[in-house]
Amino acid sequence: MVRYQRADPEAADELVRRLTPLLFGFLSGPTHSRADTEDLVQECWLRIHKSRHTYRATEPVLPWIFAIARHTGLDGYRRRSRVDSREVKTERLPERTEMPELPGMSLKDELGRYLDQLPESQKEVILMLKVTGMSLEEVARATSSTVGAVKQKAHRAYEKLRRLLGESDGYRRKS
Repeated sequence: MVRYQRADPEAADELVRRLTPLLFGFLSGPTHSRADTEDLVQECWLRIHKSRHTYRATEPVLPWIFAIARHTGLDGYRRRSRVDSREVKTERLPERTEMPELPGMSLKDELGRYLDQLPESQKEVILMLKVTGMSLEEVARATSSTVGAVKQKAHRAYEKLRRLLGESDGYRRKS
């Protein structure tokens, strides 16, 4: 990131190459099309570029990047909500059905299905902690919350995932 701040083109390429898949996963959601997610990632990179001068070399880069990504996602959600509230729907779409279990379904697809059932705040904490490998402190900084709040969201997400996984195996835990 420091090299990128100094206008090193190789550093910019390396950042984009290494972080775009993480940002894509973070900004995707059950209601987003692939094109919407790609637009959000592009907007996030524009914001990172415009605010690159605010990054402090003494701080970890991932919380700074994911804070920008989080705000980009929130702004995208607000924008979609405004558009949806003003649009006049002419026909009703069929209800969304659960994806059937297919023999060739990958673990990633199945995991994505479970993560999509979590509240957005819990999902983003799990993605930051487990997919990107950020520490509790880094996630707290990226989400503008406390370490305790991050722990609580993660704990609640783990509990819900355990419950969902138990139900899918036909096993229900006793409370």
